Amino acid sequence: MPEYTLVDQPAALAAELAAADCVAIDTEFIREKTFFSQLCLVQVATGSHIYCVDPLGDAEMMSFWDAALPVPWVLHSGRQDIEVIYQGAERMPGSVFDTQIAAGLLGYPPQMGYATLVKELFDVSIDKSHTRADWSKRPLPAAFLHYAAEDVEHLLPAFEVLAERLDRKGRLGWAKEDSALLLDPALYDVDPSAAIERLKGARNLRGKRRAAASKLAEWRESEALRANRPRQWIAKDTVLIELANRLPSTTGELARFDGLPAGLIRRSGDTILEVIAKAGREQNDYTPPRRPDEAQKALLKSLQDKVARCAAELGIAAETVASKRDLSAVIISGELSARLLTGWRRELIGEELLGLL
Repeated sequence: MPEYTLVDQPAALAAELAAADCVAIDTEFIREKTFFSQLCLVQVATGSHIYCVDPLGDAEMMSFWDAALPVPWVLHSGRQDIEVIYQGAERMPGSVFDTQIAAGLLGYPPQMGYATLVKELFDVSIDKSHTRADWSKRPLPAAFLHYAAEDVEHLLPAFEVLAERLDRKGRLGWAKEDSALLLDPALYDVDPSAAIERLKGARNLRGKRRAAASKLAEWRESEALRANRPRQWIAKDTVLIELANRLPSTTGELARFDGLPAGLIRRSGDTILEVIAKAGREQNDYTPPRRPDEAQKALLKSLQDKVARCAAELGIAAETVASKRDLSAVIISGELSARLLTGWRRELIGEELLGLL
């Protein structure tokens, strides 16, 4: 079991973190009952020691973040960790290196888990039995803390091994480029006006119904943000779609909807009706995406073949170079995404993909 120190006064680590060349970071959080993830533990490995930092209670975290954020970070599959930290600290780390991304560029499976990577690199087995633990409970059981400490124990050694192998292949810069993409605030900022994009079932609505769905999704997103509650707790996707399809205009009509609790109608019924009525007065020229025609299917196949050949030459998975979603978006928009048009992908394959388009 790893040796670690439980820290309930995070500011006490500021000087040590500020002096570090690099730190490994992992987090434990919960979000089953909230819109935003609740940060419950931050694990930090400095190379000489492991700390389990408790951000709950009376902890003063800003001094901790002031010291930790400028130091280069190593994470594994770090998008969720960055998200929860960004929400709390309201700042991004200065730089990150993601070992899952790095492993993918060496030919390991693109979504390789941390425990699998540690087993592969060091023949060490990691206990993953507390993945679904309630990290908000206090005091944290020793078994939870041991589990949490293990999640950073091997991160810096893994970084060293992967970086050395990538450097030999001339791909270390690729891993740094792809890791840096995780620091785009647009990945984590919440925009209620764009909530329609995650409303399941809205894709094929048109006209007033599409406009109503868009405004209802925006209303729900704003309510979820205000109350810090999951979207589905405010109103389920199926309910919003039904409202958009039937376009009710009275509270009596709302009362006949399955899935709209009486309490929600009392609190927000007038607002829901106002949202629907306002949407009906607006222009909406949205056109549902068409199914790909035969020419587009053939073009997608050509792009995929080109990517597959490039990936095979590199000895990595095709989706590490470009996913089917990336390529489908290229066909729909007619131009390459920024991911495919910059950095190492552009040099290797971007120009060829442009030629096919």
